[in-house]
Amino acid sequence: MTTKTYSPAEVATRLQSELSAWRYEDGHLRRDLKTADWLASMAVANRISDLAEAADHHPDLLIAWGRVQISLATHDAGGITNKDFALASAIEGCLGGEAGTPAP
Repeated sequence: MTTKTYSPAEVATRLQSELSAWRYEDGHLRRDLKTADWLASMAVANRISDLAEAADHHPDLLIAWGRVQISLATHDAGGITNKDFALASAIEGCLGGEAGTPAP
């Protein structure tokens, strides 16, 4: 069974309608979060890791003091798939107001 990959135009349309805090960049869905400090960054990363493990789909995370960058792509499919949109949506659901805010 072949996994559908989305064209850049399709990705942009879905992001606009479903995940407006995310962007499409260098073949990945990306989201930058601003956090209060190192511990808050780690807390966000740990929440994401639990979701990723449950989905068996693992994003690249850049964890730093006061920020976390999330980068999603389905490498074995060569692009953005429903797995990426589903995990991005789950991540949005777990963030809540206290877990992280969009980085400027």
